[in-house]
Amino acid sequence: MTLHVKERRNKGGTVLVATGEINSETSGQLLQALLPLVREGRSLRIDLTAVTYVSSAGLRTLLVVYREAQHAGVAVTLYGVSEEVRFVMSATGFLDFFAAGEAEAANAKARAAR
Repeated sequence: MTLHVKERRNKGGTVLVATGEINSETSGQLLQALLPLVREGRSLRIDLTAVTYVSSAGLRTLLVVYREAQHAGVAVTLYGVSEEVRFVMSATGFLDFFAAGEAEAANAKARAAR
């Protein structure tokens, strides 16, 4: 499986939309797409709605991005995390790093359902 990334910019920051699997073959591609965005210093949202699988290499990539963002003072939010990916992230403790994003995503879904 491959990974596709698309970038959208708006006043509030940048949204990176990922599609496919984040694994040992694709995590480098994701890291190369995300780190320059973090270094810009703008708020970053990572849309994982169409991500079907995250391996340990993918988790490591998200951790590197999280640490870089913390160092740069940049807010990074994950949203659209599938139940399967959420389970892996929760079981490994990675979801704790992005808990605010999960709450924001849940609130956004609730508002959209009204």
